[in-house]
Amino acid sequence: MQVKSNKINDLIEYYYSELSASYDRPELDAIIKTVFEHYLGIHRNEISLRLDENINQSDLLKIYDCCKALKTRKPVQYVLAEAWFYNFKFYVNEKVLIPRPETEELVTIIVKENPKAESFLDIGTGSGCIPVSIKAILNHTQVSGCDVSKDALLVAKKNAELNNVEVHYFETNILDEDECEKNIKGNFDVIISNPPYIKHSEAKTLPKNVIEFEPHQALFVDGDDDIIFYKKIIDLCKHKLKSKGSLYFELNPLTAGLVHDYAVHTKLFETVELIKDMSGNLRFLKAVKIGL
Repeated sequence: MQVKSNKINDLIEYYYSELSASYDRPELDAIIKTVFEHYLGIHRNEISLRLDENINQSDLLKIYDCCKALKTRKPVQYVLAEAWFYNFKFYVNEKVLIPRPETEELVTIIVKENPKAESFLDIGTGSGCIPVSIKAILNHTQVSGCDVSKDALLVAKKNAELNNVEVHYFETNILDEDECEKNIKGNFDVIISNPPYIKHSEAKTLPKNVIEFEPHQALFVDGDDDIIFYKKIIDLCKHKLKSKGSLYFELNPLTAGLVHDYAVHTKLFETVELIKDMSGNLRFLKAVKIGL
């Protein structure tokens, strides 16, 4: 099917005809608003008031090509190379996960509970959405982020520049104790991580667009130990988290109890708490290190 004309209304009808088999109506409505706002600079709330307007040929082709990409189920954030997180715009590509609303909840908790903290470390930073947002809100702090992926770090650095904040990024493999000892300098008031936590056996439960387009290295845990990343980061807190410092995790609800029990077992923390997300799932952990 071809677009009938250059009118916004006809383009929207084209999107519905081409994509209705791939997306349900609420999701498609949101995608259309996102796409048209991105390419035309029209606020999503004003699109319905400008349906009879014609757009130029260049924008028409961009929106047309975007529709073809969306038909493959490629996430709209990757098609547009941008995602919004905590009211900040982030560049994203297929080397990093798309920032999730649950992670926004985690940032809200961290910022609210640590307004005077002087140093933060985000482990497995990906797009850098966590440290960039924290630095933008608490600009007096020293904020760092690390990742095993060079490609992810390039994206994270670009996002710090895009949002005019200074974040110290470095490469390290959190599963390699010697590498962490060499690369993680000093200690921190707050350590944060949203590490890989999905078991390969859960892959069939994930949406097709996640499996086909998002980086598996950032999604899945290899091997038999489903909480290996959490264990390594908890152990790291012995030397890299300050006395009375706080550790925050985003969790897989299926293994949240295991992470909680391991943190308690180390006896590093005076309190270990599981926190539910807005959907009622056990999604976060907060642990406060024992004071000296």
